Amino acid sequence: MKLRVFGAVVLVFLTLQSCSDEEVILPEVLEPSDIAFNQITVSNPTTQLVSDWTNLWLEIDQYAYGMRPTATSRALAYIHLAGYETAVFSMDGYISNASNLNGLTINNSERASNVSLNVALNTCYGLVFDHFMYNVQADYDAKITQYRDAQEAQLVVGLSAESIANSKSWGAYVAQQVIAYSQTDTAAEAQITDPQPFSYEPPVGEGYWTYSADEERAWFPYWDQARTFIISSEETTTVAPSVAYSTGVGSEFYTQMMDVYTTNNTAREDNNEDLWIAEFWSDDVEGLMTSPPGHQVSIANQLIGQYDTSPTASLVLLLKLGFSLNDAAVSTWADKYEYMVMRPSVYIQEHIDPTYETNLYRFINWPNPSFPGYPSGHSAFASAAAGVFIDAFGNDINFTDRSHEGRTEFRGAPRQFTSFTDMAQENGYSRIPLGVHIEMDCTEGLRLGYEVSDAVNAYNLTN
Repeated sequence: MKLRVFGAVVLVFLTLQSCSDEEVILPEVLEPSDIAFNQITVSNPTTQLVSDWTNLWLEIDQYAYGMRPTATSRALAYIHLAGYETAVFSMDGYISNASNLNGLTINNSERASNVSLNVALNTCYGLVFDHFMYNVQADYDAKITQYRDAQEAQLVVGLSAESIANSKSWGAYVAQQVIAYSQTDTAAEAQITDPQPFSYEPPVGEGYWTYSADEERAWFPYWDQARTFIISSEETTTVAPSVAYSTGVGSEFYTQMMDVYTTNNTAREDNNEDLWIAEFWSDDVEGLMTSPPGHQVSIANQLIGQYDTSPTASLVLLLKLGFSLNDAAVSTWADKYEYMVMRPSVYIQEHIDPTYETNLYRFINWPNPSFPGYPSGHSAFASAAAGVFIDAFGNDINFTDRSHEGRTEFRGAPRQFTSFTDMAQENGYSRIPLGVHIEMDCTEGLRLGYEVSDAVNAYNLTN
């Protein structure tokens, strides 16, 4: 049974309204049917199937509620684990993850000799999308079954009834085994139904993160207990905040807060490139934007199209990306709730300007994501993905990110990059003109994400 966690607590997290005393004109919100992601075209039919399902996932991600970014990262890891395991029998030189992931069981005797890979993948994706994207707007949730059935009608042409049945059986078997494996992660399973637990109250201390509104609750405060696939939060390097909390004018902490204040306000007043960067990488608002991990999946799908990758390369890329994003989320959230660094808006309103508003505030009903600032999750996701992309394609690129092309509700015009490191750096920096992170948050997030992706890239998938 699919979970439903549309509660007042979740809906308060990110809603398209403003509570400012000053009237704010919100951009027009398009109806779901008016919004579509760019279709990717590749030469191999299996790669095309993988890319098309990924494109559908991006639409679903935008309308998934109460998941981003931690549960979204988890969903991606399991979805692409299932896709990889369905296809690995056809991937020369690659091995199942079952030998490395304790508790994952894939019995190859369940696979008949006449399995059609595309039919099996189509069946598998339909099941794991529906399970792991558990809180999706109804019309988008329905698209999963509709898309699976439409694809199946084309994919089975020319196949025997036995081959069709065996292919669907194999895809369903792998999906069920991966779902069963995910359910042994009881810590994450408990948290996805209660992402803002009333059992958690943040510790009180000078400079500690606290709520920016009375109704706010901490978002996934126990996510450090969730499963990792390659590197745990205990294995990643824990780096304490490099700048000590201080209210002293001229202190480094005050200076970084003042930089956020100035950059945020200048971006809004001048409508400059910083505001474009801030909104392009925001990915904070449910129903309007993809999630932060989802943006990296959009980039991956565009790269699959740009490089016309093989089915094996595509499935390996998405598997590693899912693992890297998941493990980055767990490690980042462990550090966030260990160091409890406050968000700029609380500090700035108390010590610099009580009227301060972030550039995120016009989209949601309070100024910040509902968790501590250090390290920045966006920055960690950016480098966790960039490291995987660099390993697959090299760092030097000629790439235009079209994730938000055609959007008018926010500044989503395509942005061009010549290296993955520059793209990750810009993503991390974007949180400063958005007004929600100081520099040290972003610097540490980038460092941590690369540490995670290095571990993922060293993970051996070949025999």
